[in-house]
Amino acid sequence: MNILLDTHTFLWWITDSPQLSAIARNLISDSNNRLYWSAASSWETAIKYKLGRLPLPEKSEKFLPQELKKNRIESLAITDSHAFYAGQLPRHHNDPFDRMLIAQAQTESLILLSSDSLFDAYDVVVKW
Repeated sequence: MNILLDTHTFLWWITDSPQLSAIARNLISDSNNRLYWSAASSWETAIKYKLGRLPLPEKSEKFLPQELKKNRIESLAITDSHAFYAGQLPRHHNDPFDRMLIAQAQTESLILLSSDSLFDAYDVVVKW
């Protein structure tokens, strides 16, 4: 499976949070799955870190790439087609970072791994 991790999913994974579902834990652990992390999530975490709303052991630009590599997660760039598609999505979800994840999951045929129930309003496969 090709899986796009929502920001909170990855953060809960690397912190071994009990909030991470058993399904999510199994999908991330399965080495047969190809895991992706959106540049939108890097942007989101950098903003939250700078605002003091996301405690990390070091700056996000140093910490995240190390953790992504360690956990065999590939970065997914934001393309123009992703941006145009996100701009056309119905406004079921107002968070621009989450709308980008939806657009990327749809255009790249990825399963979205997230606990966010607002994703259910879109034509995207979500696992949790």
